[in-house]
Amino acid sequence: MGRLLARVAVGVLFAGHGVQKVFGWFGGPGPDGAGQMMESIGLRPGRRNAMLSGAVETAGGAMLAAGFLTPVAGAALTGNMVTAIQTVHRPSGFWNQNGGFEFPLTLIAAVAALVDAGPGPLSLDEALGIEASGSTWALLSLAAGAAGSVLVMEAGKRAPATQQSSPGGAQESAAPEPAVAQP
Repeated sequence: MGRLLARVAVGVLFAGHGVQKVFGWFGGPGPDGAGQMMESIGLRPGRRNAMLSGAVETAGGAMLAAGFLTPVAGAALTGNMVTAIQTVHRPSGFWNQNGGFEFPLTLIAAVAALVDAGPGPLSLDEALGIEASGSTWALLSLAAGAAGSVLVMEAGKRAPATQQSSPGGAQESAAPEPAVAQP
């Protein structure tokens, strides 16, 4: 019962965080606000990265909650959290109270533990006979997530900054200050 509860709780929280970016639900910034934040931390184009990040959190969270392709969900969510740590939280140190990476690191550990333990009973993986779990799967999930994060961050650095029109009609680079940084 503990795995089911943990899997559903962590998955639903990730999915909720994703729909904040994609749809602006639950007081989230929506694609434009999240896009501005992404742009300001060097993940360009910002809106596309916000939509991708939100989609990964939404789909990955739903997959984790359902116990479907659990190592794949784990890799996707880990990649998102590694990117959040590197681009938003690391400069603020470790502790969450200072905006640090304590909380995203805890989420990575929780997801890795769920991949290691497996989704358990009442999961789509078990129902389909495709449950993959154990330390090898957890390590592969962590490695794939970290590799995906590196690729996303490098692509964001190489893309040109989004151009916005200034009031006088001239083009200027958009680098707004981040509102509340949300991984």
